[in-house]
Amino acid sequence: MVESSFSARLPHPFYGDHVLYHAYDWGTNLPGIRAWEFGGWRQESTSWVDGCYIHAGLSRTGPTTISGPGAAEWLESQVINSFATFPVGSMKHAVMCNDDGLIVAHGIVERKADDHFESFAGGPPGRVAPTDVPDGVTIGRLDHYLFQIAGPTSLEVLERVTGESLRDVGFLRFRDTTIQGIPTEVGRIGMTGNLAYELHGPMADASAVYDAVYQAGQDLGLQRLGWGTYLVNHVEGGFPQQTWTFATAFDPDRHPEVAGFWRNVSGSVDPADRRARTRTPVEVRWHNMARFDHDFPGRDALQAEIANPTRTTVTLRWNHEDVLDTYASLLRDGEPYQPIEFPYAPQRWPMAHADHVLIDGQEIGWSSGTAYSSRFREVISMGCLDLAATEQGTPVTVLWGNHGGPLKEIRATVERFPYLTDGRNSDVDAARL
Repeated sequence: MVESSFSARLPHPFYGDHVLYHAYDWGTNLPGIRAWEFGGWRQESTSWVDGCYIHAGLSRTGPTTISGPGAAEWLESQVINSFATFPVGSMKHAVMCNDDGLIVAHGIVERKADDHFESFAGGPPGRVAPTDVPDGVTIGRLDHYLFQIAGPTSLEVLERVTGESLRDVGFLRFRDTTIQGIPTEVGRIGMTGNLAYELHGPMADASAVYDAVYQAGQDLGLQRLGWGTYLVNHVEGGFPQQTWTFATAFDPDRHPEVAGFWRNVSGSVDPADRRARTRTPVEVRWHNMARFDHDFPGRDALQAEIANPTRTTVTLRWNHEDVLDTYASLLRDGEPYQPIEFPYAPQRWPMAHADHVLIDGQEIGWSSGTAYSSRFREVISMGCLDLAATEQGTPVTVLWGNHGGPLKEIRATVERFPYLTDGRNSDVDAARL
């Protein structure tokens, strides 16, 4: 490790090698500076296939603590999930909607005690105003790291660095452990679709914990993963991501801190079209988490949509020749098409990109989350499409580019969702690995 001259604190140490960093301020709760690339996108995009990775980009996004005698009742009233079965030591992927049934926040919520919860990475209750928090509930923020370790060797790496078996940690469960004598929390959850874990603890311990994991995984294929590649695994694994594949439905007129985000959106859909860049739980296939044993914002809208759904998310596989033509246009006369950057496009954050998807010239949905998968040697994206167009093999057209600029018609086909189907985290019995 070497000393850093950055004034911004980062959750990982410096190793004196080539690293690219990304800085921005778009009114989100994400850190303003993060590592963008370590070993290069081609190398990093094999990490969750051949070995595992450690990713630190969600550090300092919380957690938000919700505690007090009224915490459970109030937090449940904000989300579509039921707390009827939510034991201490377990997690939920909690989803919060507005009155129209559009997602305003989602993320992992842990139950630390009967009256104490922690919510990660911008999850519920989201941008709640202090005046909206009732008596008996206290909201706070912790300066913590969040490390994701994912891939087939992730369990082996973590057992080596903790010095104990972690095979009792089931999917959506967490418990305490130590790394080189430092208390840390380990939970089993991930976005790659395959075996994955998270480590949580105070930022004061971040560099030491990160380095210990990194050193322990050197011969097990562990790689450092930057933001420039991280989002590819969301598309492969079938995990729509707020601020990338869709935007929070918080109204920027009521929440001016998110107005900068809406000025930064991209894609062939008019930037003024907010609906094309927001999603309902039904549209992203999260409605199976909804329980109607309690009241919550958007309850009526969600119940009606479940009874009569109109759209869902699929994988779109892009035509190779049309993808190549976007690059060929750079060598021809005339204004070129927007190049499809690697390994995901466009290479900026946040974006809530939205491209029109057509059949016979008629719009049937939107495409977002465009990524090149080294694993499958394909350019793929997430399509939120009308149900009538979601049968596998259905040919569609994606209008790639930015509104007001040259648009490239790219042929695509509807494919399975998620695209990664083998070794799903929720299906893996870690006790038998």
